[in-house]
Amino acid sequence: MSIQNRQTAQKLSVLAALSLLSASALGGGYTGFESLSEGVSGPSFTDGGITFFGLNNDSGLNPDGSLFGPGEYGTDFLVENATLAINDFPDTLSGSNALSWGQSWAWIPGENLSINIVSTFSMTTNSIETDGSLDLLYFENGPWGGITIELLATLGGEVVNSDSIVISDLGGRDGLFGDQLSVSGIEFDTLTVNARFDDGTSTVFAGLVDNVSITPAPSSLAVMLAGTVIVRRRRGSCTL
Repeated sequence: MSIQNRQTAQKLSVLAALSLLSASALGGGYTGFESLSEGVSGPSFTDGGITFFGLNNDSGLNPDGSLFGPGEYGTDFLVENATLAINDFPDTLSGSNALSWGQSWAWIPGENLSINIVSTFSMTTNSIETDGSLDLLYFENGPWGGITIELLATLGGEVVNSDSIVISDLGGRDGLFGDQLSVSGIEFDTLTVNARFDDGTSTVFAGLVDNVSITPAPSSLAVMLAGTVIVRRRRGSCTL
C-alpha cells in the first residue's frame, strides 16, 4: 500500500471512530413531546433520544404534612395536549404537547388539561453528557410556597451538578408560573427532578414539563475534533 493510500485509510479509520464515539459517549437528545400521541406513555418511555423513568418512586411529606409513599401519585408518564396552557405561557411551553404524570386516568383528552402532582422522575440519554435543561410550568404560592424544585445531575449515582427553583411564597391563592432548570459544564449520565423542603425532606409539586434538552457541550466535540486533526497530522508525517 502506498503512503498516500495508507494515510487516507488511517484518516477514514479515525473519522469512523469519532463518529461511533459521538453516537455513544456524546449522544445527546431533545424532545418537546410533539411526536407522541396524547395519552398514557407508561412508567418509562423514550422520545428524542431521552428515556424518562423513575416516576414517583420515593416517599416523603405532602405540603400539608401528611405522608405519601412510592407510587401514590401514579407511576405513568402522560402526554397532554397543553394548547391552552401553551397559549397562556408561550415563553415557557411550545408546540402543542407537554409532559405530565400520574394515574392512567389522570389525563384529559383534547385541549383541556390537568396539572398533576409529582415527587420525582429521572431522564437519561444512556450516554455521558454535560448540558441539560427543561422548561417547567408549576403552581406557586398557596400550599406550594417555599418548596424547592431541584434538577440533579448525577454520574454513577453521585451528584455532580444541580439547579433549583424555590417556589414563591407570597400567600393567597396559588397560580401558575413558568421557569427553567438547567445544568452545564460537568459530565453526568442522569438527570433527576425532585421536590424538597428546606430540611431536605422529599415532597411534591404540581406542574408540567416541556422542551427537554440533554447534550454534550460544544467544547467536548471541539476537543475531540482537535484530537483527530493532531492524529491525522502525525500520521501524515510518517515515513517508511
